[in-house]
Amino acid sequence: MTRALVLEEPERVPDGCGGFAVTWIGVGTLWASVVARRGREAFVAGRTEARVTYRILVRGAPPGARSRPRADQRFREGSRIFDIVSVAEADPRGRFLEIIAEEGRMS
Repeated sequence: MTRALVLEEPERVPDGCGGFAVTWIGVGTLWASVVARRGREAFVAGRTEARVTYRILVRGAPPGARSRPRADQRFREGSRIFDIVSVAEADPRGRFLEIIAEEGRMS
């Protein structure tokens, strides 16, 4: 686990016109192993986008802990964004979490 990823969660803030905008706030940094799994192209909003799926491995955290990633969160590494798709224990004792994430989605 040699890569520092910032875990971010969405926050809704008023836009001044009766609606809201979504901003992302950092909740912590996790050391991770990041491995590309597969790539594909998707047709989104009238254009083609590249999407790459990654397997991200981090140290385990109990359900409900602030340091445990969730599917409504994302990781940031510099300008790169990894949208979390799923989170599961990677081993029976829960020492590590396996996260499936997608880079290239519009967030």
